[in-house]
Amino acid sequence: MSDLLLRIKDNVSKVIIGKESVTELLLTALAAGGHVLLEDVPGTGKTVLAKSLAKSMDFSFGRIQFTPDLLPSDVTGLSYYNQEKGAFVFKEGPVFTNLLLADEINRATPRTQSSLLECMGEGQVTVDGVTRTLGVPFFVMATQNPVETLGCYPLPEAQMDRFLMKISMGSLSKEQERQMIDRYINAQPLDTIEPVCTLDEIVALLRDCKDIYVHTELRDYIVSLVQGTRKYSSAAGETRSIAEGVSPRGTLALLRASQGYAMVQGRDFVVPEDIKAVAVPVLAHRMISDTSYTEERETFIRGLLDSIALPTEDWTKP
Repeated sequence: MSDLLLRIKDNVSKVIIGKESVTELLLTALAAGGHVLLEDVPGTGKTVLAKSLAKSMDFSFGRIQFTPDLLPSDVTGLSYYNQEKGAFVFKEGPVFTNLLLADEINRATPRTQSSLLECMGEGQVTVDGVTRTLGVPFFVMATQNPVETLGCYPLPEAQMDRFLMKISMGSLSKEQERQMIDRYINAQPLDTIEPVCTLDEIVALLRDCKDIYVHTELRDYIVSLVQGTRKYSSAAGETRSIAEGVSPRGTLALLRASQGYAMVQGRDFVVPEDIKAVAVPVLAHRMISDTSYTEERETFIRGLLDSIALPTEDWTKP
């Protein structure tokens, strides 16, 4: 792992216990210029993780608590008439930040959810015919509860496709949970951590990530994986419940995530293990199935990884 990413990871670990793999995936998405959807039950540390990441990088931090009565203008901002100036003035919304926590995003109506599409896909906001560019980096961490569905609106496929990854926090082991008690019993670690890098360093990180070398054989492998999601028949010849495979945006997402993960691991070139490490969180949520079971899509991707052979090459840059 590069020194910069290692510093961030170590700083986050002062607050978050036992979630090194989740932190690595978040840093992967950050380096790749993508966004993350955290899906897990309440109380697993999703909000604390977002705040720890923002404070570690000296980011401006914005939070939106999504509710059914939230309006698109509450997200993007709005123009209002200023009597003193005698003109309309634009008031920026919470999206004008570096790291945006979209908390319980599926509780907002589809209209409000869609206000993030342009922000996440193009890094800009258009209000009243005027387009305004968001800051760089612009990183969205959205959360949703997979258990409680009352009063929720499932994210449409177009919204899901904007997220580079969908990941879960998971539970703590007995030892990790005891360690959490010892750490938090007399203190709040989130209040004491300090930034370990500057905004300019993160901007440079985003630029360098695109230069991570990807061997031609691995480029073919990425394409084969995505193409495989569109050929969904079981060994018995029965059609699977997967209705649609991964879109071309997913192909580029897998490429960028592989480069980001290689950078997190401290390499300037991608190896097959990088692609396999990010394939499930990058591809599974982009598939459209007849059921809502996430496990089915994840199992499908794992089976695809096992079924496509990899050549043995020297993956370093020639």
